[in-house]
Amino acid sequence: MTKYTELTALQTDLQSGKINCVQLVQAYLQKIKDLAHLNAFLEVYETEALQKAKQIDEKLKTGTAGKLAGLVISVKDTICHKNHHINAGSKILGNFTSLLTATALQRLLDQDAIVIGRNNCDEFAMGSSNEQSAFGAVRHPLDNERVPGGSSGGSAAAVAGGMCLAAIGSDTGGSIRQPASFCGLVAIKPTYGRVSRYGLIAYASSFDQICPITNSVSDAAIMLQIMSGKDELDNTSSSQPVDNYANTLNKNTQKVKIGVIKEAMEMDGLDSDIKNGINNLIEKLKNKGHLVEPVSFPYIDYVVPIYYILATAEASSNLARFDGVRYGFRDENAKSIDELFIQSRSKGFGNEVKRRIMLGTFVLSSGYYDAYYNKAQQVRRAITDYTQKLLKNYDFILSPTCPDVAFKIGEKSKDPIKMYLSDIYTIPANLSGNPAINLPLGKNNQNLPYGVQLLGRNFQETQLFSFANNLI
Repeated sequence: MTKYTELTALQTDLQSGKINCVQLVQAYLQKIKDLAHLNAFLEVYETEALQKAKQIDEKLKTGTAGKLAGLVISVKDTICHKNHHINAGSKILGNFTSLLTATALQRLLDQDAIVIGRNNCDEFAMGSSNEQSAFGAVRHPLDNERVPGGSSGGSAAAVAGGMCLAAIGSDTGGSIRQPASFCGLVAIKPTYGRVSRYGLIAYASSFDQICPITNSVSDAAIMLQIMSGKDELDNTSSSQPVDNYANTLNKNTQKVKIGVIKEAMEMDGLDSDIKNGINNLIEKLKNKGHLVEPVSFPYIDYVVPIYYILATAEASSNLARFDGVRYGFRDENAKSIDELFIQSRSKGFGNEVKRRIMLGTFVLSSGYYDAYYNKAQQVRRAITDYTQKLLKNYDFILSPTCPDVAFKIGEKSKDPIKMYLSDIYTIPANLSGNPAINLPLGKNNQNLPYGVQLLGRNFQETQLFSFANNLI
C-alpha cells in the first residue's frame, strides 16, 4: 500500500477506486502488528474499524461520506470514547469503560474518521518521554532504544510509524508538540478554549487542550477546524467563530514580522544541530523578505518552575477523585476507610504521578499557598501580558520546540529536573494560552528529527496554519 501522508491524496485514490477504506484499514492493522514492539497501542479496535471502513466505502459510493472519509486515527488514552476502555496510562482506573465520548473526538467521528485504537501515554499525561506509563515505555519508530517524547508519545509513534494517518492527543505543557518534534511530525496546540476539553481526563484544567498530530499542515488544519468551536458541555470553550483553516493555507503571501527568542537560542543546553538548523531557517526567511529579529523573553528561566507549581496544584485537585471507592482500582486488603484511600492510591498511581500530587498538595497547603501558588499565578499573568505585548509588534514568535532530539530510554528518567527541562520552550504557550505549532525542520547528525515552534496570536490559527504551510 502507498504510504499516505496527506488526506487529500488518500481521498483522491479512494474516489478513483485505487484503494478502498477496508483495504486501507487492513494495511494499517498489519502495520500495527508488525510494529507491536513499539508499544504504541494499548488496544486495537480491529473488528470495529473494519466495520466502520465498510460503512464509509458504501457512503463514498453514494456521495454521502463526511469530510474525513478515509482518515484513520488513533486516540490517546486520556480521551474518552464511549463504551471503550480508558486508563490514562494508569493502574488506578482498572478496566474502566467510558460512559461518554469527548466532544472533539465525536466531531471527528461525525465526519467519518475511523478510530483504529487507543494509544499508550505517560500516566495521566505526566511525562516528557512516555516512560511513565503503567503499561511500559513506548519506543521511537526510528530508533527503538530512544523515547518518542511525551506524554502523547504513543500517538506520535503511531503516526510516525505509519500505523495510522493521524492521531489526537493532549497538550498541557508541550505533550503534543515535543513528541512531534522528536518524531518529525506536525502538531498544533490551539488557543486555550478553541477546542472543548469535555471528555478529556484532566491533568491541569487551565492548561489542557486536545490537539491533532499529523504528517502535514493541511491535515492538522482540517482536523482542528472540525474539532473546534463552542461546546455547551465545556464552559471554558470559546464562542469565537472558527475559520476554514484548510481553505486558506496557500492564500497568505504577505511578508511577516517574526521575533526569535534570544534566550532560547543562547541556552547552553540547546543541541548544536538544532541551533544551526534554526539559524539556517532564519536566513531563508530573511531572504524571502520577512523581517526576523531577536527578541528578549526575560521570563524563560521561570516558566518551568511556574508551570510545575500551578500544574501540580491543579493535578492534586483533579486526581483526588481517584480514591478506590467509586471506580477503578481498589486495594482489597484494606481494613479501614483510611487504609482504602491510602493503599489504593499508593498502589494505583505511579511514582511520577505521586510526586506531582504531593508537590501540588504542598503548594496549596496552609502557610505555603501565598508563597508559592499565589506568587506563581502572578508570574503567569506577567508572562501572559508580556507574550501579548510581543505579539502586538510581531506576527509570530519563533523558537526551538525542544532543546534536544529524542534521548535514550532511561537517560533522564532518574533526574526529574532534567526531564522537566525538556519542555522549557513549549510551556510558555500553555501558560499564556496562545496557539503554537511544531513543524519538522530537519535531522541531526544521528538522523534524528527535530522541529521548530511558531507561536501566534490568540484565535489566529488561520494565520499560523497559512504561514506554517509555506514554511515546510
